[in-house]
Amino acid sequence: MKLYDFALAPNPRRVRMFLAEKGIEVPTEQINTREAQQFSNEFQKINPRGTVPALVLDNGTAITESVSICRYFEELHPEPSLFGSNAEEKAVIDMWNRRIEIECYGPAADVVRNSLEMFKDRAIAGLPSGVPQLPDLAARGRASYARFMDRLDPKLGKSQFIAGNKFSVADITAFIAMDFAKRGQLEVPADASNILRWQSEIVSRPSASA
Repeated sequence: MKLYDFALAPNPRRVRMFLAEKGIEVPTEQINTREAQQFSNEFQKINPRGTVPALVLDNGTAITESVSICRYFEELHPEPSLFGSNAEEKAVIDMWNRRIEIECYGPAADVVRNSLEMFKDRAIAGLPSGVPQLPDLAARGRASYARFMDRLDPKLGKSQFIAGNKFSVADITAFIAMDFAKRGQLEVPADASNILRWQSEIVSRPSASA
């Protein structure tokens, strides 16, 4: 088994944080996407989409989505549960994880990939070139991100963590998304006291530095 990782990319960090919470160690290999190593012939055989992370099992099966990799390890190591322990918990955690991906992570990615110079002409992950940046998409991403902050803050006034009072994969996704968003100069509003409280608690977890 081997995990193909890149220390500076957000999606691999989701997996690393998840594994750290589980206390699982997996052999890794760095794929430097800033040097276009994801487009090498060797890595393209593992993941033709040209993105990280990718987990290759001992039988050769490749799992190439961060949440799917996390679900795989949840099945192998169910405790501590990060996807929920019963039907209700699983549904609520999945609901919030999807909301975060669509309303927070996605908009942050739109801002970063459509405004930073390093992504000029390659605004879509997994494509080496030929995709121009769209300033309007970055502007929409900023507005969508702000709306999500407005929705999340009151929710975190009612529970310790995003999907309830237990830490879950939804907290990992949100924490990584908000950290990634800083690259596009997206910050948690100063008056979002509940998000800031939650964020400080997550930062204090050992897994946050994974």
